[in-house]
Amino acid sequence: MSPELIAVLAVIAVALAFDYTNGFHDAANAIATSISTRALTPRVALAMAAVGNFIGAHFGAEVAKTVGSGLVKLPTGTASLGIVFAGVIGAIVWNLVTWYFGLPSSSSHALIGGLVGSTVAASGTVLWTGIGESVIIPMVLSPMVGFLLGYIVMIAVQWIFRKGHPGRLNRGFRWAQTASAAAMSVGHGMQDAAKTIGIVVLALYVGGYQDDPSFIPEWAFWTSAAVLAAGTYAGGWRIIRTLGRKIIDLRPPEGFAAETVASGVLYFNALVLGAPISTTHTITSAIMGVGATKRLSAVRWGVAGNIVGAWILTFPAAGSIGALMYFLVRPLFS
Repeated sequence: MSPELIAVLAVIAVALAFDYTNGFHDAANAIATSISTRALTPRVALAMAAVGNFIGAHFGAEVAKTVGSGLVKLPTGTASLGIVFAGVIGAIVWNLVTWYFGLPSSSSHALIGGLVGSTVAASGTVLWTGIGESVIIPMVLSPMVGFLLGYIVMIAVQWIFRKGHPGRLNRGFRWAQTASAAAMSVGHGMQDAAKTIGIVVLALYVGGYQDDPSFIPEWAFWTSAAVLAAGTYAGGWRIIRTLGRKIIDLRPPEGFAAETVASGVLYFNALVLGAPISTTHTITSAIMGVGATKRLSAVRWGVAGNIVGAWILTFPAAGSIGALMYFLVRPLFS
């Protein structure tokens, strides 16, 4: 087995390890609201999220292409594989840190930040225009859109069902949440499995095993989807508790509104723009938006502030870890 092939396999293995951590770290994005409102039992919700992630992965080709060829430009060769390896390790470390503290940070931005950090450390080429258009602008806009749409949709739900009996409405929206949670799960797969696919493609390209940096082999879809689904089913209970219970007290109508808004934003960015946005930012801001329709004090802004702090830190923190890891692993990829 050649050194180049060993290096490619090492990068693919660590990318799949990130994929697994992404699953249990971001499982909360798809199911926390459904669990907290008792629309679904935890294991049923996790199983549905796993299946949704698996399905959604096959519709995330544009996001995968952005990650694989639109963020950094690396020459082919073993040294470049070390850059990718270090960047993914940076993302994994940050995922584990934020998971330990129960903070729903963005695995997407951790991955991109880690890759950018290791590339800068190696004096490689970062496509800053692509970072700005595909990462920074969506990173700023998606929470704002999620909050605003969450507020508007929740107001509409309250007005449409203003004469309904609360007990019957809650039962009805628990059923509706089954559909909205499933839609959210598919959207999560479109975004998050696709990012791992992008790293796999990048590894194949810089390793010299394919000539086209945007071509996605079919096995990459299936492998990334399966690993993400397995990680999702493992669950991320620390973050599920934060999203489902600590930001606001969710009822089925609020859960339905938040999931519907978040899935719509994810679909638009994945299918129309090909932008790798954060599922975490989107669903969390939507939850805050629906909570603000009660009264501003209904949102626990202290918890929300901690979450936003983690959002801000994710890109530079993962980037710093990725840069450090590059210097540590460089001798292995020389």
